[in-house]
Formats: sequence, C-alpha cells, structure tokens
Amino acid sequence: MSAVSMWSPHALATTTPPITIPSKISKPVTDWCTPLVARLPKISDSDCRNSKVQPAGANSANGFPILVRDIAADPRRKQALKVLLLGGIHGDEQTASAIVFKWMEVMHKPAAQEFQWKVAPVVNPDGLLAVKPMRVNARGVDLNRNFPTPNWQQDAPRYWAKTTRSDPRRFPGKAPISEPESRWVYDTIEKFKPDVIISVHAPFGVLDFDGPVTPPRRFGRLIYNRVGVYPGSLGNYSGLHKDIPVVTIELPNATVMPADAEVQRIWLDMLGWIKRNVPAQAKLAQR
Repeated sequence: MSAVSMWSPHALATTTPPITIPSKISKPVTDWCTPLVARLPKISDSDCRNSKVQPAGANSANGFPILVRDIAADPRRKQALKVLLLGGIHGDEQTASAIVFKWMEVMHKPAAQEFQWKVAPVVNPDGLLAVKPMRVNARGVDLNRNFPTPNWQQDAPRYWAKTTRSDPRRFPGKAPISEPESRWVYDTIEKFKPDVIISVHAPFGVLDFDGPVTPPRRFGRLIYNRVGVYPGSLGNYSGLHKDIPVVTIELPNATVMPADAEVQRIWLDMLGWIKRNVPAQAKLAQR
C-alpha cells in the first residue's frame, strides 16, 4: 500500500473532532494518475494523463499536489470571460472529480474556447485517497466551511456546534483558510480573478447558486433548488461576499457517474448559461 493511502491513528487536539489522519507522503509525488484513477469512476489512466493536469505549486495537507490545468481562450476572442472550475472539494464525492476530467476532454471545442479556464479536478486529494474516501481533508477540516466569510470566527464554530451538533464531517477548522487546499482556492481567486466559479459536488442532485447574476434554471436533469448558505462555504464567500457568481453542481450520486449523454448535457447547458448571463454582470462591474 502506498504512503498516499496508508493510515495510522493519531488523536487530534481536544478542540477538534475525533478522526484518524493519514501518514504524510515521504517524497514528492510524480505519478498522480495511478492513485487517482483507482478512485474515480469511469476515468482511465489515459483519461487522466490526456487531461494534462500539472502540479499547481501547492500541496495538500498530506503532501499530494493540487493539480490544475490552464486552458486559454481562442486567441481571436478579446477579453474572454474567466471560468474557475473546481471538483472534489469533498473527497468522498468521487463523481465530482470524475466529471471534471470528462469535461476536460471537450475543452478544445469551439463552445468552450469562448472562455479562459482554470481547472482543478481534485481539490481535496487526501480525502479522496484515504482508505475510505472522506469528506474532510487529512487534518479533519471540511474545506467548504473554511473560507473567510464575514464573522467567520463567531459564526462558523457556532454553526458547527449548534446546527451540526459538532459533526466531524463538517468541522470548519480553527481559523479561516487554515488549510493548504482552501488557501490555494482563495489565492487562486485573488490572482486569477474569475468572472464565474463552477464547483462540482454530490449527491443532492440539484443546482445551487450564490451571486449577483440570474441563477441557472437547469443543467441537464439538475434543477435549480437552493441548498442553503453556510458560514465558511465557497458560495457564501465568493458569491455573496465578493460578488463572483458561484454555481454549485450537485450530481445525484457520489460514486456512480451520470450517463454519458447527461454528462454532455450538463456541460452544454452550463456553457450556454455562462454565455447568456455572466457577461452582463461583468460589464456592470467594469463601470
């Protein structure tokens, strides 16, 4: 068993939920596709390697590289919209990463080349590669509760304790962007300055949305239905606090991929929604 998936029990501090943490990786990871493909439904080794993802320069808490691909817009398009596409913030939502790899296969087509892309299919590799895939990262933090929303220090711990009853799967951490994975997303938003963020999750089978533009009505079979606003969530931080629209795609199953036709339909509906709705807000923001 590789160091990536080998676990040893250690007790966390008494202020954090009881959870085992994985052993750190002892040397730099050069073959990231082999362990990832073993966990991702309908993704082959060639699918991963053909995606051309590369280390972003930041690692997970356990030392696995956060992988990213930058895809330029058609050079004939001036001031192309920037799209940040994220998968796998929660490691036990395997389809949320797998579908992003599938979409990268068609990003060379004209409809996708209208936009400039930054794609990170596996934001939480430690959670994905745990012996049993887990929602949190290797330090037991729910990355989607770790973003610096207003009043985080009061609201996030209170929500975790009272509303979730200190659910260890939803522990927000001890401070905002305390984790290398959430810090990478935060820094990427600051540097890349996306016009829209697409974050893929599972398994609620709906679309969620936060931000200043018209929400999508449907992508494929997924219908718009607000899931909620949470302290420390990416939608709250980016969509409500920074006015960068965030579409949260909740696939219907965390381990079983949608049919190929549905994967394509979600993709095409998403591109169409961005084209119709995001430019208007981008122009307003420039005034």
